[in-house]
Amino acid sequence: MNRLESNIYISELDSICSQDLPWEKLAGKTLSLSGATGMIGSFLIDVIMRKNRINHLGCRILAIGRSEEKARVRLPYFDNALFQFEEVDITERGVMPSAPSDFVIHLASSTHPRQYASNPIGTICSNVDGLHNLLEYSSEYGSRLLFASSVEVYGENRGDVERFDEEYCGYIDCNTLRACYTESKRLGETMCQAYRSQKSVETVIARIARVYGPTLLPDDSKALSQFMHKALCHQNVVLKSSGTQHYSYLHVADAVSGLLYALLLGVDGEAYNLADPSSDVTLRDLAMMVASAGNVEVVFDLPDAEEAAGYSKASIALMDGSKMRELGWIPFKGIKDGVAETLSVLQNLEAE
Repeated sequence: MNRLESNIYISELDSICSQDLPWEKLAGKTLSLSGATGMIGSFLIDVIMRKNRINHLGCRILAIGRSEEKARVRLPYFDNALFQFEEVDITERGVMPSAPSDFVIHLASSTHPRQYASNPIGTICSNVDGLHNLLEYSSEYGSRLLFASSVEVYGENRGDVERFDEEYCGYIDCNTLRACYTESKRLGETMCQAYRSQKSVETVIARIARVYGPTLLPDDSKALSQFMHKALCHQNVVLKSSGTQHYSYLHVADAVSGLLYALLLGVDGEAYNLADPSSDVTLRDLAMMVASAGNVEVVFDLPDAEEAAGYSKASIALMDGSKMRELGWIPFKGIKDGVAETLSVLQNLEAE
């Protein structure tokens, strides 16, 4: 089966499609998004295409990615008149979508430790050069742009707050390899403000917690992703630290609904945290949760040097999502149910 044949997955799409969003703003419009085959991008496209089908939204998707071959596997919409895929590297100088868009979402980015460590230049280019191209494009066509930023921009907790609100700024050592991700996300946010000021581009920023879900990619090396890969293979979950790190997590369905709320209702120039306090958990408890759902054990092992170089140094990174809730966004997938349902969907997909 593919994910669109999973009752659990379809129910997640329908939960978003039924939310009280101003969907009429997308009716008959074009939405361009980079990173179309990623975890968040593919889920977001599934939502819009389902809304097109069940409610006749008429929103055209212009999906941008580096590989049409991969897109044909991930995105089964190539025969749909409301879907178009463009095989381009959005980080190349001057690259833009081929047609005007009303809305733009920049999702293309390295998203996990091995990518940060093995391709730091590419990580920076995705967050900076790719965004630059899409800001220029938005300036030319009058598009509203959403930049997918990250909890990582807050850096390390200075010990003066329990949760990061949108005004917080913690410590980041810029003279490290790992800073390729955090600093380029920070620069991306600044670029959005620069284009608002100088070229009147409408921009909104979504700072997203650590995301997981059934559109997980097989090469994802984030801790939770690795836990799930192990459990799916009926292998023990490997914890590569003491597990005391305390982080905010978010199911991809809640991340996508949050992005839509920010895109359609967010105030121009504002940044919004996408986080759910019911999904705050220590890494050790998370490993135990995945192991229990997968009927395996937790074992401890140190990472290799390359992988360790890509790890975040933050030990407490909890986000305050109250500003986002003022827009009406309500997450619906807590961490325990989210992990169990994700494993269930992925197990069924791999069984075919």
